[in-house]
Amino acid sequence: MSKKKKIEPLTGEELLKKVKELENLSKEEKAKACGYYTVTKNGIERVNMMKFLNALIDAEGIELDSTAHANGRGGRSASYRISVQSNGNLLIGSAYTKQMGLKPGDEFEITLGRKHIRLKQLDEDGEFDEVEVAS
Repeated sequence: MSKKKKIEPLTGEELLKKVKELENLSKEEKAKACGYYTVTKNGIERVNMMKFLNALIDAEGIELDSTAHANGRGGRSASYRISVQSNGNLLIGSAYTKQMGLKPGDEFEITLGRKHIRLKQLDEDGEFDEVEVAS
């Protein structure tokens, strides 16, 4: 039996694009091709349809539960207000970066105005997408 390397589950635009490419496959085959499966200790591959369908819902930007929080445990919701910390740092926080779909390594250009900070996100083509942070 050949050992297949499990792929990292796709999310966001990558997931939507892949699902469209695989339109002729069953939903289970699509889920598996997008990385939504596990391999048991006996070598049996099990498709995780719930994670796959939830990832599709998230990728489409559909909000099913208005009271759900990003970490699933309640907690504080994003207030869209931040303060400069005592050490001079301005922390945006994960609630905002998750909502924007930002990943570790995403790059930004910072532009300072009189009363605002503007971030321009570098996209895959080397161009900047403007994201206003504070005004």
